[in-house]
Amino acid sequence: MDASPTMPKSKAEHVAQRLLDKIITAGLAPGSSFGTEAELLTQFDVSRPTLRESLRILESQGVLELRPGPRGGIMVRKPSTDILAHGLSVYLRLHDVPFIAVLKAREVIEPALASEAAINGTEEDFDELEASIRRMKAIDKDQTAFIEENRIFHSIIARASGNKVLETFWQTISILATGEHHGVRYSFGNQQHVIEAHQGILDACRARDNKVAAAKMEAHVTELEHLVRKRYQNLLTQPTRVVGRQGRRIA
Repeated sequence: MDASPTMPKSKAEHVAQRLLDKIITAGLAPGSSFGTEAELLTQFDVSRPTLRESLRILESQGVLELRPGPRGGIMVRKPSTDILAHGLSVYLRLHDVPFIAVLKAREVIEPALASEAAINGTEEDFDELEASIRRMKAIDKDQTAFIEENRIFHSIIARASGNKVLETFWQTISILATGEHHGVRYSFGNQQHVIEAHQGILDACRARDNKVAAAKMEAHVTELEHLVRKRYQNLLTQPTRVVGRQGRRIA
């Protein structure tokens, strides 16, 4: 089967690629100035409308921040996972990928992260996990706080894995897979199960038992699917929700 033809790049897209190459080769750190519009017009020998469109492309990718005003300018940024999650959610929504597929992806990724965290994590990582569990125990009925602390625990596991690619995949998927954007809520009993599961995962990591850590994480993340099947079964086949650039549901 022939591959779909690739759309030719516009001039602005070509210039955006050249601008990105300059950022990378110059090793510009986040927060660095990328120069003025006048300087870039001279360096790249393009029209003002083309340059501005190129800058907006990189801004939409999270590479640049265009700050207005006398103290503003063109500043270098690092793309956030919120931007990746937004792009992925749009792609999945337009391809009618159901929420259950996102849950299944999480169930594949997270046990691998827990296994790697048990091997590569530091005692400082494990202390952070312990602190997260303590904070979670102190949360009463605040669903937003509970969901956020749950995400913090899993983000520490992802970071402790030492695998930046898997960590990035998880950070992107986790924004879509919490169930929050689909209206899923945790009862008090559900919250206690989550806390117990987190403690078991931490204990396995401290013991450097990667197989147990992976097994406990697998059991833990499948609990969300079981919860959805039991109480929100209609969500399983619903298309993935689109989230905004700050991780909030927008459609």
